[in-house]
Amino acid sequence: MTEPRTLAPLERRAAAVSGVERLGAYHLITAVDRGGPTDPRPGQFYMLAAVSDWGGGVDERPYLPRAFSYARARVESGGVALSFLLEAVGPGTVRLAELVADDGLALVGPLGVGFRAPAEGTRPLLVGGGIGAAPLLCWQEELGDAAVLLGFRSAEHAQAAALFGSEPRVVTDDGSVGRRALVTELLAAELEADPRATVYACGPPQMLEAVRALCAEREVAAQLAMESGMACGYGACFGCVVPTRDGYVRLCVDGPVMDAAVLETALVAGAGH
Repeated sequence: MTEPRTLAPLERRAAAVSGVERLGAYHLITAVDRGGPTDPRPGQFYMLAAVSDWGGGVDERPYLPRAFSYARARVESGGVALSFLLEAVGPGTVRLAELVADDGLALVGPLGVGFRAPAEGTRPLLVGGGIGAAPLLCWQEELGDAAVLLGFRSAEHAQAAALFGSEPRVVTDDGSVGRRALVTELLAAELEADPRATVYACGPPQMLEAVRALCAEREVAAQLAMESGMACGYGACFGCVVPTRDGYVRLCVDGPVMDAAVLETALVAGAGH
């Protein structure tokens, strides 16, 4: 398995938006990056901003770029087509959702540390909550054969499950797709039936903490793709510092994928989806 970090050029560069697809509550934005590495690692992320009208509003919002794990990377002639899944919930994501084909997407990346190979003798088990499905998509495509468990708020959000090649198991908060349940209920049942798994999870902090606790109780290896406030993405601002059993780490440099075993909790300040 390849080392889970691809080093990024230090400068910000512009990628050309090649497509924007609406998936219920989400947007899937694809842009061709002609100046960056063609081999980002699943779980790594990019700092994104629109090339035009970023920080140009009445209150100059949005000002800082936004961190996004990539969902897909497809090598094309002269570059790599990167896809990002987002929900328009604030000034930054709203501006990104307004991009159309041929617009410029400013990016820095890939950054951080991605997912590592499953522990020997275990099966990969992917667990996603909402927008946290994004980094699991490219990881499943690389693994080739991995069970996927997804939880969403509603049927509108659950449309993102269609991105996965195999049929993921889906539950929703309101029962509009699958049954009404939390994705951690699916995980608990899976581990009860067969605990020989390496769990990979991304989602809101409460979900990640439930995954961490479940896996700790059953002594199952787990890797959590975490989130915290980021201003730079490469370790200079210390905005994404989180506590571990061994001291504080910067998620943008030492993560965002962390071994669950090094965490006292996945409920960290400044996190959220």
